[in-house]
Amino acid sequence: MTALGWLWLVLGIVGAAAIWGIGIERHLFVIRRESIKVLARGSQPIKVLHIGDIHLAPWQKRKAKFVRSLGQLDFDLVVNTGDNLGHKNAIGPVLTALAPLLEKPGVFVNGSNDYFAPVLRNPLAYLRKPSERGGGEQLDTARLVGAFRSAGWLNLNNRDGQIVLKGNTLGFMGVDDAHDDLDDLASLRDQSNRLSDCSLVIGVTHAPYLRVLEAMTNASASVIFAGHTHGGQVCVPGYGALTTNCDLPTKNARGISEWTFGSRKMILNVVAGLGHSIFAPVRFACRPEVRVITLEPKD
Repeated sequence: MTALGWLWLVLGIVGAAAIWGIGIERHLFVIRRESIKVLARGSQPIKVLHIGDIHLAPWQKRKAKFVRSLGQLDFDLVVNTGDNLGHKNAIGPVLTALAPLLEKPGVFVNGSNDYFAPVLRNPLAYLRKPSERGGGEQLDTARLVGAFRSAGWLNLNNRDGQIVLKGNTLGFMGVDDAHDDLDDLASLRDQSNRLSDCSLVIGVTHAPYLRVLEAMTNASASVIFAGHTHGGQVCVPGYGALTTNCDLPTKNARGISEWTFGSRKMILNVVAGLGHSIFAPVRFACRPEVRVITLEPKD
């Protein structure tokens, strides 16, 4: 093949990948299902709907419809790991889309995009280091948080709480967005003390920085739910994610992994999320997702 022929071949492959990633795959929402054995023996299973990184913009009707449809699933609890907003005018559309889920027990933390509107960034910069702190227009975060709390969801931004489900007292510890250095790791010790009588302690964070995972594990969390990574968003087939936008290894960019810190072990579950920045409307080899995690009794 001539040099010109190779050039046209490469351009054709790039063009086809762009059409797929921009025009098709980012709309192919999927529900992933997995289970982990962490409950006390004899407990009834608890189904957790894990959502995160919706990044909703007002014109994204297809995504909003999918989020609303999740209310028809069989689940007991919602864990929302933040970055609900994808536009300065998205709070109303997000609350409308989440309305069926707000009827269920839930917990939440915020991501940086719940505080600041998105800004244009160089996508290639993510390959070198995590993105800069949020610098867009400040959002009415209090309205979003207030709506979640009014529905009965627990605010876990540097806070803890408890929910009783199917006879299990679940303890939740959380931190605010670690990507913007809002996480108060020192608070986890007090959170752990207040949750000492719970049958299971679950950690919730937006960004799964290793410092957060270690601190939560040492504070007695057996399971941690996180988002932020978008699963890499643009992945290489057969290889996986190129970045996690934090210090989490790329092999753990989405899904379940087991971790050990000192003498303590925990299970991490990372959701790849449903969205992307409005300035980077693409997903490749990384379908947008929510996760239904069934907490099952230990053998």
